[in-house]
Amino acid sequence: MGKNLVIIPAYNEEGCIVDTVKDVIEHAKGFDYIVINDCSSDETRKVLRRNNIHFVDLPVNLGIGGAVQTGYRYAYYHGYDTVVQFDGDGQHDAKYLNAMLEELEKGEVNMVIGSRFIEKKGFQSNSVRRIGITHFTRLIKMLTGTRITDPTSGYRMVDDKLIKYFAFNYPSDYPEPESAVSILAKGWKITEIPVEMRARQAGKSSINFKKSIYYMIKVSIAIVLAKLKA
Repeated sequence: MGKNLVIIPAYNEEGCIVDTVKDVIEHAKGFDYIVINDCSSDETRKVLRRNNIHFVDLPVNLGIGGAVQTGYRYAYYHGYDTVVQFDGDGQHDAKYLNAMLEELEKGEVNMVIGSRFIEKKGFQSNSVRRIGITHFTRLIKMLTGTRITDPTSGYRMVDDKLIKYFAFNYPSDYPEPESAVSILAKGWKITEIPVEMRARQAGKSSINFKKSIYYMIKVSIAIVLAKLKA
C-alpha cells in the first residue's frame, strides 16, 4: 500500500476547518493530510495552531490554484503515491476516500473525480452554477471526447504521475476544468465515481452571480487554450 495524502486548501475557513480535518482523520485511516492555509485574513491560522493541525502557512494569498499546487509540491517532495484534493469548507465527505482509492488502484486511470451528478444525491449547487457545469461538461466532451459530469468538482484523487505533473504545472484561479482538459489532451485518463456533497458548512462562497458569468467566460477560454497547448 502506497503513501496517500489529503490536500486541504483553506482560505478563511475558521468555522469549519476543524470538523473537516476530523472527518478525514476519522474516515480515512490510511491517509495523511496537510492543510494549506492560503494567507487567511480571519482566525484560521490560530484555529489550526490551537488544534495541533498539520498545515503549511503561505505568506501571501496565492488563490485556490496556488494553494493546491503547494500541496502537490509538498506531496511530490515527500514521496507520496496518491493525492486527493479535499475542500476546507466541509462540502466533501471523507467516507468516499477509500472508494476513490480502490478505483485509482485498478491502474486504468490517472484521476478519479467525485461527482455529485451521477446519482444526483446530496447538495447539487445552485442553478447558476449548474448551468455553468453543464456548459463545461459539453465543452470538455467536444474538445477531448471524454464526458465529465462534474468538471468543477474539487474532490479529485490522482496517481504519482499527476502528482509530479501538477507540482510544476497547475492552473491558477478556477483550475478544475482546465486541469482536466490539460491532462486528457496529454493522454492521461479520468473517471468519476458517485459521491454526495454537503452545502458549505460555514462562511460564504466568494463567487456571486457576476463572478459566475466571468468565471464561465474565462474558464471556457482557458479550456480551449489548454487543449491547443497540449
